[in-house]
Amino acid sequence: MKKILALVAAMALVLGLAGAALAADEALPHTGRVLIVAGGDVEVAAGEQADAVLVFGGDARIAGTVNTLLVLDGTATVTGATLEAIAVVQGTAELSGDTTILGDVMQIGSTVTRGDGVEIGGAIKDMAGDVAAFGVFIGAAMLVLWIGVGVATLLVGLLIAGLAAKQVRAATTLISREPGKTALVGLLSIILPPILGVLAMATLVGIPTGFGLLVVIWPAVAFIGYVVAAIWLGEWLLNRRADATPPDRPYGAAVVGLLVAFVIGFVPLATAILSIFGLGAVVLAAWRTLRGGGTRQTGLRAEPAPIG
Repeated sequence: MKKILALVAAMALVLGLAGAALAADEALPHTGRVLIVAGGDVEVAAGEQADAVLVFGGDARIAGTVNTLLVLDGTATVTGATLEAIAVVQGTAELSGDTTILGDVMQIGSTVTRGDGVEIGGAIKDMAGDVAAFGVFIGAAMLVLWIGVGVATLLVGLLIAGLAAKQVRAATTLISREPGKTALVGLLSIILPPILGVLAMATLVGIPTGFGLLVVIWPAVAFIGYVVAAIWLGEWLLNRRADATPPDRPYGAAVVGLLVAFVIGFVPLATAILSIFGLGAVVLAAWRTLRGGGTRQTGLRAEPAPIG
């Protein structure tokens, strides 16, 4: 959890670094050199230049010219260097020599040591409050997005339940009566389309076909499969009595099933399992319909009455 919070803080500081660089009275030249190190150290010697130095879980020793320096869980040792902005998260910044920083020095849970002769055009800022506000904003945005997607999915579920009730019933029947075959077809439907799409795009003529399969058809069928599996779940919850007769159009099952699917979606792999069964049911039902066989029905066969 602490690592996640630190990464969120680093994201916020990256945005802050961009603003600090733009706000600086002077700007350093850019050469396009970017250094990114994870779990190790990096050094920019005197006379060297880098547009950005990003260090995660390591130390940075800077004596040259760097536009932007970000250190996460490490130490930034800056001696006689010129920088536009510095950000340190859960680490230490040691500024010494004739170092010049045109913008700000930003820190979160860190220690900043400033020696004599160090010039800072901006200020040393504690960004903890700004990062907290950034986290609240991101959380609220994700919640609104989640609610919007949920409402849209619910509307699509009601539309499918109303316009394709017969086809939905055929697919949900497969989940109940042939769960093993349905799950197997669902797994194959996840694995094979990407392979077929890539193979199709290997030729110039097949690029539109492969692109349409991967970007349009496959995601659309998978989404419909998720909705169908949710409707099946809703019907199972609403009609658990043996003598219960499901309605012609499963509107109620769509609402209940999708709401339950949203909730159990927080459980790892729950949505994946539901989607596999739904995708397999849709593909298997469509295949049998195209072959003209429909879905298999089980029941008692009427026998002729004896004569005599």
